[in-house]
Amino acid sequence: MEDPALIGGIIVALVVVFTVLRAVRIVPQARAGNVERLGRYYRTLGPGLNFVIPFIDRVRPLIDLREQVVSFKPQPVITEDNLVVDIDTVLYFQVTDPRAAEYEIANFIQGVEQLTVTTLRNVVGGMDLEKTLTSRDTINSQLRGVLDEATGKWGIRVNRVEIKAIDPPKTIKEAMEKQMRAERDKRAAILTAEGQRQSQILTAEGEKQSAILRAEGERTAQILKAEGQSQAIDEVFQAVHRNDPDPKLLAYQYLQVLPQLAQGEGNTFWVIPSEVTSALQGVSKAFTESLPPSPATRERERSEAGSAAVAAAEQAAAEAKAAAEDSELGPRQIEARKQAADLAGLPGAAQASGADQDPATATRSTNRP
Repeated sequence: MEDPALIGGIIVALVVVFTVLRAVRIVPQARAGNVERLGRYYRTLGPGLNFVIPFIDRVRPLIDLREQVVSFKPQPVITEDNLVVDIDTVLYFQVTDPRAAEYEIANFIQGVEQLTVTTLRNVVGGMDLEKTLTSRDTINSQLRGVLDEATGKWGIRVNRVEIKAIDPPKTIKEAMEKQMRAERDKRAAILTAEGQRQSQILTAEGEKQSAILRAEGERTAQILKAEGQSQAIDEVFQAVHRNDPDPKLLAYQYLQVLPQLAQGEGNTFWVIPSEVTSALQGVSKAFTESLPPSPATRERERSEAGSAAVAAAEQAAAEAKAAAEDSELGPRQIEARKQAADLAGLPGAAQASGADQDPATATRSTNRP
């Protein structure tokens, strides 16, 4: 049989161990536990090792003191333009007073959710759909202000309220998509037109600059060409005046230029100016006037003049001799000599009378008895 004292000792030991375990409570970090003594709030257990009186003190479930995130299901909200939209919100909050969170509200999570829905309906009810879709920051700030003020007595601090999604009706979505597509097409057309306009402006500016540069180049080229022609004309003018040409040379050059007037392919009729007559007269005069004789010409003329003088002297001597002889002849003989001289001057007379015979001798031989 077992010893009753041993059994009693074991039971007492177990009760002592159980009592000790109930008296020692270890609370993790960022947790808190409310202690009720005989059903009344006594104190709040902090992180670490805590002792309570077993069977007298009762420790409530631990409360998380860290920042918590709660995502609420989409709530239907009516906008100012009578459109029903579903808004999905996310709440960031933190328990700052475990006693108030435990005893001021039965379920602070449900309370925050309902307060968020009612506040959201009040805020969004004063906005139209377009403003609701574009004013998320405004809605978030208004929700946070209202929730933080209302949950302060619950021992809760609302850090942020974020709208996760705003879902309008399907028909509104389709209309919005069409409007967005039209806006994008409009912006694309505007951008295309702007690009074409800018391109045309740049092209026109480029053509303008090109025309200006081309005109400046042509002007510079014409100026340089005119300066070159001016210098050439000046050089020619100076050279002409230095050499002092006579009108004959100028008329000759003028006639040399005239054939160039008829060199064109389509020139079938061209007018000769009146100055051509003067030029022709000058040229003809230049060719018809006697030029000053050259030394060879002068030498030839002197030799010809000497020969002519000798011939004239010989002819004079012959005539004097003939006159002396005629003085000795009678009238009949003189007449016969004249007839012989006349016959000698005709063509073929010398051949008839003998070419190698002197006319005076023949006459004299004829008239002699």
